[in-house]
Amino acid sequence: MAVSERQNQNDQQEMTAERLSEVLQVRRDKLSALCEAGKNPFEITKYDVTHHSEEVKAGFEQLEGKEVSVAGRMMSKRVMGKASFCHIQDLQGTIQVYVARDSIGEEPYADFKKDDIGDLVGIKGTVFKTQTGEISVHATTFTLLSKSLQILPEKYHGLTNTDLRYRQRYVDLIVNPEVKDTFIKRSKIISTIRRYLDSQGFMEVETPMLVANAGGASARPFETHFNALDEDLRLRISLELYLKRLIVGGLERVYEIGRVFRNEGLDTRHNPEFTLMELYQAYTDYHGMMDLTENMFRYVANEVLGTTKITYNGVEMNLGKPFERITMVDAVKQYSGVDFNEIHTLEEARKVAKEHGVEFEDRHKKGDILNLFFETFVEEHLIQPTFVMDHPIEISPLTKKKPDNPEYVERFEMFMNGWEMCNAYSELNDPIDQRERFKAQDALAAAGDEEANHTDEDFLNALEIGMPPTGGIGYGIDRLCMLLTDSAAIRDVLLFPTMKSLEQ
Repeated sequence: MAVSERQNQNDQQEMTAERLSEVLQVRRDKLSALCEAGKNPFEITKYDVTHHSEEVKAGFEQLEGKEVSVAGRMMSKRVMGKASFCHIQDLQGTIQVYVARDSIGEEPYADFKKDDIGDLVGIKGTVFKTQTGEISVHATTFTLLSKSLQILPEKYHGLTNTDLRYRQRYVDLIVNPEVKDTFIKRSKIISTIRRYLDSQGFMEVETPMLVANAGGASARPFETHFNALDEDLRLRISLELYLKRLIVGGLERVYEIGRVFRNEGLDTRHNPEFTLMELYQAYTDYHGMMDLTENMFRYVANEVLGTTKITYNGVEMNLGKPFERITMVDAVKQYSGVDFNEIHTLEEARKVAKEHGVEFEDRHKKGDILNLFFETFVEEHLIQPTFVMDHPIEISPLTKKKPDNPEYVERFEMFMNGWEMCNAYSELNDPIDQRERFKAQDALAAAGDEEANHTDEDFLNALEIGMPPTGGIGYGIDRLCMLLTDSAAIRDVLLFPTMKSLEQ
């Protein structure tokens, strides 16, 4: 870029900033004038709303000619002498308001003409339909409820800067209606899950977020220090170990929906704090968890979308059909041609991994290499709902062994769109076996594996008290919300995703 061109660009940016500063100052001057006239909008403490925009439109036949009270943010305004129009936006959408000097009075009308786009207002008036057929409210009173001192993005382009959208979600919700719809739908997804589980006799509980031993998953925890007890603590990475304690205590069906924290990277499907749901049911196994999961996903889709067919990024997935069930070994054989039933030693597993370009580490055992094959060759093909069953014991430290093949465990992961949607076990309830597996995890931690579990003596004590045969499962709620809202990234379904501080 030439020096003169760069200078012109800098001059234009400075002029734009100067004009913006002038506009912002005008808004502050208007607020000062209101305060001096005894009309400070921030002193208003409440406003009685009788209807929202869509309620007025849907109920027009009953409401025509009747008085309503609506409130919202002014998104457009057309001043035409003695009468004007504006549109206000509330939770449900937008509605037009007709504001006439003869209806609200000369002084209030003069005040209205000074109001700005973005101001929050309340309107009382009668419902009518304009000559063009638009359902509207004919204002009899118009009240400024809050003064907007900033400027909303230009309405035809919205807030398109992705980074700014996530940082200023409050603006994103105002100017991009589809964003508000996504989060309304997310709330409905979670409430529908609760309703389903409650109907199945499950009890919702809450367990600690600050823990001494962050177990139940393979992930690096966030660490902190509790000054009052002078102890180091961690943010939970899972809900598992405390929920199982409750099964021991006799609460036969429990679930929790809550935030967990994993000190790992950011990408389109990962955020360091995310919403996890785990549930545990006594006297069932992983087959019972498959049945519950299939029924629940189908129920949620029907309740939220009105159909069991989901379209994500143009790809249709059908929750109405029976979900496919396949073992991990069979899935790897199907998509890579390698049959791990014919591989009996670690040396054989390493050899076939090298032949197929699957990278592994010295610490990886045969079961780890099977899982690496699965991740490399299989996951991307699992578009329709699929239960992948019977994982190797090396990657499943909290899971009950298969009685007929102790190298594998009674575990499944459900996949859709190539994503892992949930992870379930027939839970290990043998305290002696569990202690041995904790020892193996401790050895991995000592060797430098920051995601390894550590021995949890209190949890072992609970198992020694006695835990019944139990099925357990964990669901990534954010990924489910992504699928049901056709959202490209996890940040699109988190109201306030983790962002790098601008001060750094």
